[in-house]
Amino acid sequence: MNTIYDVIVVGSGNAGMSAALAALEITERVLVIEKASFEDASGNTAYSAGSMRCTIDNTASINQLIDGYADPRLSVTRFPIYTRDDFLADLTQYNNGSPPTSNQLKLVDASYEALLWLRSKGVLFEPNYDAQATKTEGGYSFWGGSIFRCVGEGLGLAESQRLAFLEKGGAVRYSCSAQHLVIVDGRITGIRVKNSDESESVLKAHSIILASGGFGANKEMLSQFVGADVSNALVRGTRHNTGDGLRIAFKAGANPFGIYEGCHIVPTGITVENGSFEGLSKKQRLRARKVCYHLGVMLNKEGRRFVNEGADFRNSTYAQYGRDIMLQSDSVAYQFFDAKSIPHLYDEYNLSKMDYFESESLDDLISQINNIDAEIALKTISEFNASVDDAVVFDPSVKDGKGARGLTPPRTNWAQCLDTPPFRAYPVTGGITFTYGGIEINADGAVVNRDGAIIPRLFACGEIVGGVFFNGYPSGAGLTSGTVFGRIAGYSAANSSRQAHEMMSF
Repeated sequence: MNTIYDVIVVGSGNAGMSAALAALEITERVLVIEKASFEDASGNTAYSAGSMRCTIDNTASINQLIDGYADPRLSVTRFPIYTRDDFLADLTQYNNGSPPTSNQLKLVDASYEALLWLRSKGVLFEPNYDAQATKTEGGYSFWGGSIFRCVGEGLGLAESQRLAFLEKGGAVRYSCSAQHLVIVDGRITGIRVKNSDESESVLKAHSIILASGGFGANKEMLSQFVGADVSNALVRGTRHNTGDGLRIAFKAGANPFGIYEGCHIVPTGITVENGSFEGLSKKQRLRARKVCYHLGVMLNKEGRRFVNEGADFRNSTYAQYGRDIMLQSDSVAYQFFDAKSIPHLYDEYNLSKMDYFESESLDDLISQINNIDAEIALKTISEFNASVDDAVVFDPSVKDGKGARGLTPPRTNWAQCLDTPPFRAYPVTGGITFTYGGIEINADGAVVNRDGAIIPRLFACGEIVGGVFFNGYPSGAGLTSGTVFGRIAGYSAANSSRQAHEMMSF
């Protein structure tokens, strides 16, 4: 076959499919190659909750995104305005004082437009009542900046994009893994791939887009770049994110960029019997996360607190606290709750009694947990209870300032005494979602080499792009980033291909 594609996209997750859909607006012959089988395709997108963060300037902005969505709760729901400055502040709070990068500015400024564009491709959105709203007197109140999720969560997003791409004439080749770029006379002319039968072939193209994710499923790379403490984290997403795109890009001279020691790693539940995570479906892996620690107390095996559970809303701390758990003995911690806080826990906390210990007394509860220092744990909880500020009213819809005085680490919000049975303890570890380090791109999504020049005909988007997230992450920003930079890469690659056509016609 001598087909020369206008654009080949490596990876079928949200970023790759956004790039492919954008490219199809300009050119015709667009191919997506996917390392995984059809059943296991779509990268980390398929394992995600489908949350997408964007700026919201007014009520009309909300209505445009959820047009046609019917829910009786809408009439009694308060949606907050979420400005450009709000998004930038939430994003750059993890920059260690450094100003926003050009990639961060682009993400924020193009966020709402990106969601509108997805809507035009058939992706449906709904308010994320399950994870971002609190029931109040007479209605619901949203908090934390991340209001919307895709209908059907990440799987729904992936399927909507796939169908839209195929309907527009795009093609997808599964079980087809990229090996290296084909470069002739200093010019990228295609990509060598390994097919499902282990044979290799060359696919010719005028432009290549790398959208193959990071290296969250590669233990060796995690140990080398992020740290040995993370290499044994549970892999929440796809097992296919092994750094292939980075290897290909580096071989072509791409410049490493971003914080390689950073990653998105969240508190993740483990069964009380054996901690097994194998054999779980995409949705089961998603539901394994345990991110309501801000409503209780989290102890390590020494029986001590090690983070400020109520430092901020969970969507501003959950991607960091998973790493803190990995730094504890045996990379394990325990989240404690009582009858007052249990009703506020996400549904994922109640999926299986195999996920937690339960008792009518704290003493008995802690005695059920192997290898925790029971004496210190009881003392820690007793000291916590004695320090709770009872003068402040508990309100999970705002940062209520209900702290626990004089503790180390401090506790600044949502502190309640653990004193009402039944009591529960959930064993958790860290589950890695994606890595932050990647390669450098310019404003057009073109890959930049180590000399600061672009690599012609090579573009990138998604988790493989560095300089977007640093030492932390506000929830919902990852999928939005994939679409923002996917669109940029798709348009640029298609225009580059069109220019190549014009040069060939002379």
